[in-house]
Amino acid sequence: MSKVKTSFFCQNCGTQYAKWQGQCNACKEWNTIAEEIIQKQEKVAWKSEPTSTGKAPKPLKINEIDSALEIRMDTTDGELNRVLGGGIVPGSLTLLGGEPGIGKSTLLLQISLKLPYKTLYVSGEESQKQIKMRAERITPSSENCYILTETKTQNIFKQIEAIQPEIVIIDSIQTLHTDYIESTAGSISQIRETTAELIKFAKETNIPVILIGHITKDGNIAGPKILEHMVDTVLQFEGDRNHIYRILRSLKNRFGSTSELGIYEMLGSGLREVSNPSEILISHKDEELSGTAIATTLEGMRPLMIEIQSLVSTAVYGTPQRSTTGYNAKRLNMILAVLEKRAGFRLGAKDVFLNVTGGISVDDPAIDLAVVAAILSSNEDIPVGKGFCFAGEVGLSGEIRPVNRVDQRIQEAEKLGFDTIFVSKYNKIALKNTGIKIELVAKIEDVASILFG
Repeated sequence: MSKVKTSFFCQNCGTQYAKWQGQCNACKEWNTIAEEIIQKQEKVAWKSEPTSTGKAPKPLKINEIDSALEIRMDTTDGELNRVLGGGIVPGSLTLLGGEPGIGKSTLLLQISLKLPYKTLYVSGEESQKQIKMRAERITPSSENCYILTETKTQNIFKQIEAIQPEIVIIDSIQTLHTDYIESTAGSISQIRETTAELIKFAKETNIPVILIGHITKDGNIAGPKILEHMVDTVLQFEGDRNHIYRILRSLKNRFGSTSELGIYEMLGSGLREVSNPSEILISHKDEELSGTAIATTLEGMRPLMIEIQSLVSTAVYGTPQRSTTGYNAKRLNMILAVLEKRAGFRLGAKDVFLNVTGGISVDDPAIDLAVVAAILSSNEDIPVGKGFCFAGEVGLSGEIRPVNRVDQRIQEAEKLGFDTIFVSKYNKIALKNTGIKIELVAKIEDVASILFG
């Protein structure tokens, strides 16, 4: 028998070491290095098609390479198409991560049942009967979807050769293992080896592969960081299990933008696409309430209208509280300091609570002006008019700074029926003859005088 070969891997970043040590030199984490068996058999996992010529690729001049656009595969899901950049690229490897129970398997099963392509859904976590039960809840039937419950990659490739699918979905990469690595499924070496086999398969056959990946308690995709480097696209499925809305983000995309956003609503019959998220992010109420303001923000190419809620009250204890949900707490402290120093509002002895409705987090500085309006509205106990919305960044001197792509923000506000939008007077606005009043403001005092007299 040949001697068993072992090596030591960091379970956090995947760095390999010849012997054990307490701290990883790459990621500086302690007690993450574990021993794994790396004895390989002298075989290849995926063999090329027998019709292949076997010739090695030759270098080409860049102007000789065919520049025709790659035909993308339509997923029949508008939100997923947007996040991917127009659809699935043939031969690509996509990794979808998210918390347990957030809806990763439901999303991909739902898409595989609706795809017009022959799809192989491989599950290492559920039996075929369990998947059938979920499939009946989502959609009545499908002629193009094949279900396989298997964890060994060699058996999966045999079934792929027999079925000849056009798309392969793996649920999940942490459950796969290969005979050519003698370690447990989910270990660093197994994840790296099985992913490498799938990449080789996808590139040689031009069949796209979608992987589901588990995440750690920190929110990062489990396994070595090299897993995210190896794949073409990394998607993150986010949301609170207590809320019905889910957000699909692109963290890495070799074939499109990484700033696009997809929004879904979790229903008993599966995930429903939300084509106009502004309507669900703004609450509909009959009476006007203080402490609420509407902001225009951008996620990728999509403009959104979001509702900012604020509550300002007298501090019960000696130190006033500053609490935020969906907004940067340090930025809130900065805005409160600007209101105190530059605009003369006495908020130093008051509790301030801020909330972005809908359970989403926003980093766009253009919502600063809506945050100011909501705080002042709650402080004065005077509601902001229903037809008002805001798009402006607040500077440290109290000035309202211009924001990018203001024309798109104005058009979205007009489309949703708002009467007036507050923007910086330093913004260059190209729109003519708009149906919405554009209120140009230079300082916080200008906004306060217009809203509250």
